[in-house]
Amino acid sequence: MYKKVKKVKCRRKKLFKFHKVNRSFSGNLVLVLILGTASLFMALPLYYTVIQSIKPLNELWIFPPKFYVQNPTFKNFSELFTLMGNSRVPFLRYIFNTLFITVSGTFFQVILSSMCAYPLAKHRFPGSRHIFKVIVLSLMFSPAVTGIPNYLILAKLGWIDTYLAILVPILGSTLGLYLMKQFMEQIHDSILESAKIDGANEWMIFWRIVMPQVKAAWLTMIVFSVQGLWNIGPTIMIYSEQLKTLPYALSQIIAAGISRAGVASAVAVVMITAPLTVFVFTQSKVIETMSSSGIKE
Repeated sequence: MYKKVKKVKCRRKKLFKFHKVNRSFSGNLVLVLILGTASLFMALPLYYTVIQSIKPLNELWIFPPKFYVQNPTFKNFSELFTLMGNSRVPFLRYIFNTLFITVSGTFFQVILSSMCAYPLAKHRFPGSRHIFKVIVLSLMFSPAVTGIPNYLILAKLGWIDTYLAILVPILGSTLGLYLMKQFMEQIHDSILESAKIDGANEWMIFWRIVMPQVKAAWLTMIVFSVQGLWNIGPTIMIYSEQLKTLPYALSQIIAAGISRAGVASAVAVVMITAPLTVFVFTQSKVIETMSSSGIKE
C-alpha cells in the first residue's frame, strides 16, 4: 500500500517539473526586472506601514508623504503599550481572547472541513451532488447577508456574549470545505482501495493517507483562517469587555483622532504581525496550492 502511495506522489511531482526554457541573457534580464518591479510594488504598502509606525507626529502629516523617516522614534509603540496598560481590562486578557479564538477556530475549522470533504470527495451516497451544489451556492453569500439569521439562532441557543457566538458561525464556513474537497478528489481511488484491502478502516485512511496528501490545502486554509480570525474586531455578538478581542481594544485606542495617529500606525504593525508570520512559514505550500488547483490526474 505504501509503495503505491510513493509511486503516486512521484507521479504528482513529475507534473510540477517544467522543461527548461532556453532564453537569452537579455530575456532573463528583462524577466528579472519585471518580477523585481512587481515585487517592490506589492511590498510597498507593507514597507510604508512600518515606516509610518516609527515616524514622529509632525512627520505623519507631511504632504506629499515621504517614504523615509528623518527622526525615527519608537514612541508610538511605547504609547500604545502604556494606553493598553491603563485600560480597565488587563491587556493580556485581550491577547488571550484573540489567541483563543484564532487558534481554536482555525484548528476546528480545518478538522471539520476536512472530515466533511472526505466523504463528499471519495464516497457516493444519495444526495451527495446536491449537497455539494448547496455548498457552492453558499459561497455566493456575504457574511453581512447571514448576520441577522446567525444572531437570531445564537440568541435562541443562549450563546450570545460567549466565545461560541464567534466560533460556531466560523466553523460553518464552506470555503475550506470546498477547497479540501477539490484537493481530495485528486487522490487516486486505488490507493484507498489498497488500504482497505490491507485492513485499514476509514479513520486510518483519512488520517494516514488522505490528510498528508492534501497538506498544501489545509495549510492554505490555516493562512486564510488565521487572517480572518485574528482581525475580528467589534461585533454585536460580544458585549462583555472581558470577552472582547485585541482588534476591538486597539480600535478604541485609535478612536481618539489625530492626536493618536502615530499610535494608529503602531496598531497596524501589531495587527499584521501574526498573519504575516503564519504566511511566511507556510508560503511554499500556499504557492503549491495555487499552482496545482486546476490540475486533474
